[in-house]
Amino acid sequence: MAFSRDLKLLYHLFLSPIRGRTHAERLNSFYGPQADYYDESRARFLCGRRELYEALPTPEGGVWIEMGGGTGANLEYIGDRLRLLRQVSVVDLCSGLLGAARRRIAARGWKNVEAVEADATTFEPRCTPVDVVTFSYSLTMIPDWFVAVDQAWRLLRPGGTIGVVDFYVARKHPHAGWKRHPWSTRVFWPLWFGPDDVFLSPDHVSYLHRRFTPVHFSEHRARLRWLPMPYYRFVGRKPGPP
Repeated sequence: MAFSRDLKLLYHLFLSPIRGRTHAERLNSFYGPQADYYDESRARFLCGRRELYEALPTPEGGVWIEMGGGTGANLEYIGDRLRLLRQVSVVDLCSGLLGAARRRIAARGWKNVEAVEADATTFEPRCTPVDVVTFSYSLTMIPDWFVAVDQAWRLLRPGGTIGVVDFYVARKHPHAGWKRHPWSTRVFWPLWFGPDDVFLSPDHVSYLHRRFTPVHFSEHRARLRWLPMPYYRFVGRKPGPP
């Protein structure tokens, strides 16, 4: 069974064409057929998620928005703290992945969690103010990612928290103290991910630092077989009193 799933994954990653005129159609074309085995297939290389979610605050009665939340698997990392929150919204444009999220929500009996088909750049929550916004390996899949970050900033209450974990490549000349990636890394990974409409940007990290007050920032390498994939974790707060 595992071998069969791996073959399906490889087919969808490298051979299955991505079709659609809109971003939502392209997401459904690529990720929809993978929905049933998406979580298992990504567990090996979407690193740093547990560490991010375990470090984020869960204020009692708070509101949490998971932008590009897909199947809702990341909520498992919050654990029992999830029940403290008033409302959690898993927002995504891929209906196939959201179907898996709704099955997970029903199976876990999460009464305070909803799965919403919406665009992260324009989503308006039913419950406000928003205390936490997360992007887990989703900024690289949002064409107007900077608009999505701005929208998160707008929705968050002063003192609210943003958490991001994602692939990236460093700028050619990074800020002092940040990692410097060799030319081969800066060229190879965008070419590797590009056909799947996953676009690594050297500007994610700088923009997040500009928009939010950094609480935590770390740069890492995940291993896909012998290939080290660069990723980062960022936790920031919207300036202002809570």
